[in-house]
Amino acid sequence: MRQTLVAGNWKLNGSKDSIQTLVKGIADGMSAVNGTAVAICPPYVYIPMVQNLLTGTTIGLGAQDVTDQESGAYTGEVSASMLKDIGCQYVIVGHSERRALYGERDEDTAKKYAATRKEGLIPILCVGELLEERENGDTENVVARQLDAVIALEGVAALADGVIAYEPVWAIGTGKTATPDQAQEVHAFIRGKIAALDADVADKVQILYGGSVNGGNAAELFAMDDIDGGLIGGASLKADDFLAICTA
Repeated sequence: MRQTLVAGNWKLNGSKDSIQTLVKGIADGMSAVNGTAVAICPPYVYIPMVQNLLTGTTIGLGAQDVTDQESGAYTGEVSASMLKDIGCQYVIVGHSERRALYGERDEDTAKKYAATRKEGLIPILCVGELLEERENGDTENVVARQLDAVIALEGVAALADGVIAYEPVWAIGTGKTATPDQAQEVHAFIRGKIAALDADVADKVQILYGGSVNGGNAAELFAMDDIDGGLIGGASLKADDFLAICTA
């Protein structure tokens, strides 16, 4: 049986003081979280601080992005080996904001997935459609294309080493949320697509939902057969809100 995972993506938020308060609040509330893995992904510069604050807890640590390069003249980039060296376990790759704001292509995301996996870290592969693509009936085509880039580069078995996060772009930071049935439909499509290539991988891989999840809708979303947790944005910045999702 797949374990539920709730991962917090802090995006471009936080300060030393606010992070210390946030991490302490989450850690103090973890006793109420049963059977669910929890991870948080701070901005790069705060990862060492958060890693220290997480000592003695069961909370996992992740990064929000990574380069596909191992080393060299790539100013401003951070490699998977560096993230592993400072204690990361997870890396988000292909977030819709990286695709939309910074022009990251499916092939770029696939290379980042491969680089993360090579270092023994767990990539959280984000896939999802724009509102226009959903309205045009292209959701499955878009999600399939994004998955196919990784499968073409790494093979379907590589998906067993990672996590997939379905994030309908139209429901990120907008307050809009796919209904549980809408989310389940896409999650089932993802699992079915993988199962057509490798049933064991499909059964194993965790598929998270990432689209304005909160304490009020988390339980209903997570009750769906193919939704194995959430990739949480804004609600991960408040300990009580994040814990409400983790306990859902």
